[in-house]
Amino acid sequence: MPGTTLDFTLHADGGATRLAVEIHHAVIAGWTGRDKAALERHIVELEELGVPRPASTPIYYRVAAARFTTADTIECTGPDSSGEVEFMVVQSGGRRFLGVGSDHTDRTVETYGITVSKQMCDKPVAPELWALDDVLPHWDSLIIRSFATIGGERVLYQEGPVSAMLPPGEIIAGYGPGLSAGTAMFCGTLAAKGGIRPAERFAFELEDPVLKRTIRHAYDVRILPIAG
Repeated sequence: MPGTTLDFTLHADGGATRLAVEIHHAVIAGWTGRDKAALERHIVELEELGVPRPASTPIYYRVAAARFTTADTIECTGPDSSGEVEFMVVQSGGRRFLGVGSDHTDRTVETYGITVSKQMCDKPVAPELWALDDVLPHWDSLIIRSFATIGGERVLYQEGPVSAMLPPGEIIAGYGPGLSAGTAMFCGTLAAKGGIRPAERFAFELEDPVLKRTIRHAYDVRILPIAG
């Protein structure tokens, strides 16, 4: 079965261990907002870029598992792509793990084919995971945020609690096939402060203020020229 193997550091059971995860099934869950007003703002934000409204909410897009990467640089065709932070649930070895990644998307292609746009760019993920069960008791206290470096200036791009999205169990339940072994699912994002825009570097993180820990990752965007 095609896919990719990513090496993570797993923080669980009071320690840190290396964990190699084979990902064969990658899913991007979109429009997962718990707050319907905030969800509408994000839909309008994308409509302003020419992206049509979703047929349903949530909606689930498949992408090639090989798009998931822990690399610190990705290459994108043209200057019109951008990242957005998302919490990620991974099913592996009979357990569920929590991570964080960036649904980097080609915004030009998104205006005429959302599913295709999701496939156009690599999906950077942080090389660390937590046991999902360890955070479920205080789930709504978790925070996701991102920073974009634009014109050499690093700015806060997104920030807010994961409670802005549906709980992971509800998001997973809405996906017909469920989470089989080797599945990684991005579970939703927040509106961008100042609007969606490209950046030369994108950083993202997931903070657990209760257990006082944070998963972080960042990547540079290398733009490939469009010929013809």
